[in-house]
Amino acid sequence: MIWNKVESSSKEDLRNLQAIRLKETVERVYTLTPFYKDKLNALAIKPKDINTIDDITKLPFTKKQDLRDHYPFGLFTVPMSQVVRVHSSSGTTGKPTVVGYTQADMDIWDEVMARVYAMAGTTQNDVVHNAYGYGLFTGGLGLHNGAAKVGATVIPSSGGFTDRQVMLMKDFGATVLASTPSFALHMAESASKTGANFKDDFKLRAGIFGAEPTSKGLKKEVAQAWGIDYHEIYGLSEIIGPGVSCSCKHSDLLHIFEDHFYPEIIDPKSGKRLPDGERGELVITSLTKQALPILRYRTGDITSLTRTPCECGRTMVRMESVVGRADDMMIINGVNVYPSQVEHVISQTDGLTLNYQIIIEKKGHLDQLDILIEVSDNVMMDSIGAMEKLRRSFEHSIQNNLYIKAKVKLVEPRSIERSIGKAVRIVDKRK
Repeated sequence: MIWNKVESSSKEDLRNLQAIRLKETVERVYTLTPFYKDKLNALAIKPKDINTIDDITKLPFTKKQDLRDHYPFGLFTVPMSQVVRVHSSSGTTGKPTVVGYTQADMDIWDEVMARVYAMAGTTQNDVVHNAYGYGLFTGGLGLHNGAAKVGATVIPSSGGFTDRQVMLMKDFGATVLASTPSFALHMAESASKTGANFKDDFKLRAGIFGAEPTSKGLKKEVAQAWGIDYHEIYGLSEIIGPGVSCSCKHSDLLHIFEDHFYPEIIDPKSGKRLPDGERGELVITSLTKQALPILRYRTGDITSLTRTPCECGRTMVRMESVVGRADDMMIINGVNVYPSQVEHVISQTDGLTLNYQIIIEKKGHLDQLDILIEVSDNVMMDSIGAMEKLRRSFEHSIQNNLYIKAKVKLVEPRSIERSIGKAVRIVDKRK
C-alpha cells in the first residue's frame, strides 16, 4: 500500500521538485541563519547559484558539533512563538543537540511516518503497540503520531516493564509492534517463558523496528519469533526523527523519502561524493523543514544507495541497513551515546578520575553497559559505605544526563590496564 503518489514519481518530476525545494531551503537559511550565511559567503555561494539538485555539491557540510555550538536555538529560522515542539538528544559536554518543529514540520513528520505505516499495511483497523521511549527523544512520539495519522489505535506503552508489555499486547490485541529489535526479542523470550502460544495468543502481523544496528540474522530472528513481517525504519532527530526511510515487504533496502530528505554518500575522510552502490557516510539535506533546515548533514552512518526499481512500485532511492559508524558513537538499546558524554559526567563527579573503560555486552537480547572507573587517591578504598554512595551517585548522574542505565564498578587507582598509544576506552563484546 502506497500512502502518497509522490513515492512513485518519475525521476524527472522528483528532480524538479527537489531543485525547487533545495533553492527555497538555501534562500531560507541564507536569509535567516547567520551561521549558514557566513559559511556560504566563505565559499562565494549565493542562493541564486543553486538552480538544480546537482548544485547541492556546492554547499557546505553541517556537523553535529555545529548544532552544539549554537545551543539551544541558534540555528532556528523561526521565532519560538512558531515552534510547537522541541526534542533533543543528550549532550557531549552537557549541552544536547536541540531540534524544533513548526506546525508545518509536524505535518511533514506525520506524513512521512504515515508512509512508514502504510509500508507495513497499517490501517484504521490496526492496533499499534508502541514500545519506543517517549520524551525528549524522537522515537516514541514520532511513531505515535504516524500511527494516529493513518487512523490506527495506538497503545503508548513506552519502554521497559517487559511482562506488562507482553500482557498488554495479548489483551489489547495488538496487530503492529513498534520497538527496537532487541527489545522485541526480549519480549518474545519473556512470552515464551510463560508458555504463550504465539499463534493463538497474539494477533501481531507486522513490526516496525529501528534505533539500533541490526544484522540480517537479528531481523530474521525477530520476524520468526513473533511470526510477523519485519520493517526497518531509519531516522535521526537532527533531520526529523524516525521516518527518513523504511523498508517495504519486498526487500531489506529502505526507501528514502527524498522529496523531503535528499541523500548523498561521501568518503568519510575526503568528503568526496561517492557513486551509487559504494559504501560511505550518509549525508542528508532537509528540503522542507522550517524551524531547523539543515544543509548536507553528516550523519556518521555508513551505508550505500541504490536506484534499482522495487517491486512495491516506489521509485525513490533506497539505502542499505546502516553497517557501521564513521565515529565512535555507541548505540545502547536504541540510545545514542558517545564516550565523551560518559567522560563528561565522570569529570563532574568528585572522587573519580578520567581513567575508565566502557564494556558493552548482550544480556539476553538487551544491551548491558558496564563502566569501570578508577577512584582518586584521596578516596578511602576501605570505606565501603562511602564507595557505595559514590557509585550510586554516579549511576544516578549517568541515567539523568544520558538517559541510559549502566552498572558502575569503582576500582583502585592505576588498576585499569594501560595501553601503548590511544587508550582502549570501549570494549564492545556484542561483536
